[in-house]
Amino acid sequence: MAILSSSYPPVALDGAVVLVTGGGRGIGRATGRAFARAGARVWLGDRDEPAATAAAAELGHGARGWRVDVTERASFAAFVAAATAAHGRVDVLVNNAGVMPLGAFVDEPDAISRLTLEVNLWGLIHGLRLVLPAMQARGVGHVVNVASMAGRIAIPGMAIYNASKFAAVGLSLAVRREVAPSGVSVSAVLPSAVRTELAAGVPLGKGMPTVDAEDVAAAVLASVASRRALIPVPGYLAAWDLLDAIVPERLMAWGRSLIGERRALTSIDHRARDAYAARVAAQAAAHADAPSAGRRAPG
Repeated sequence: MAILSSSYPPVALDGAVVLVTGGGRGIGRATGRAFARAGARVWLGDRDEPAATAAAAELGHGARGWRVDVTERASFAAFVAAATAAHGRVDVLVNNAGVMPLGAFVDEPDAISRLTLEVNLWGLIHGLRLVLPAMQARGVGHVVNVASMAGRIAIPGMAIYNASKFAAVGLSLAVRREVAPSGVSVSAVLPSAVRTELAAGVPLGKGMPTVDAEDVAAAVLASVASRRALIPVPGYLAAWDLLDAIVPERLMAWGRSLIGERRALTSIDHRARDAYAARVAAQAAAHADAPSAGRRAPG
């Protein structure tokens, strides 16, 4: 039935201009690889420029690496402008850059909390505002916001990360409705626990759905055809909202305790996580010291 199919103008992957933030490693790198294999012209943006450049070299197919700090609109704008100057347009933006601090809410330093919101939420806002006007003018384009099932499920030890991802889901759904009449689509991909550096030191499995970066990349790639609003990975987690609505809270709490929902508070292997945590702390310190004026200024 036509009413059940996508009404958006198609985006052909072969030759599409695709920008991926957080492209130097993990989900971003896997996503860039998936698009490159489909024939897209891929630009990988990352705060770690050497990582982005190395990932682009691995992809081949003319892929480019670029330094992008998604918390700085000017930095993000330069990334979009460079790709547009080279190819005349941006067909797909994958807002993937993110940080995931873990630990007790009351103990998390303000600087870490601010960085989490700046990267995980304001990074999306900057990206959307930078690419949507040109996409709307052309009447075609697609943006994928890589959110998380932590944007639907509250998890102890991840309060600010939860807040940023709940906001990312709401932002995606609202902007999707605003721009749909122009032919431009916005999707949110919601992975469960992913075997990447963000989850370093956290015991995975044991009842917690766990996926690989390549699984998330495949969902991002598929969204270009499906244009679905919310795409959980794995797909069966789409039933979570219904489950949460019909199961009594005390029974749900008991079930969640069985799979160790407090592991981000009680079971972290800090030695395995130290390198990632130190990098996030250094980024937060640099971010706090940088002038805030212009971070959100119109580009």
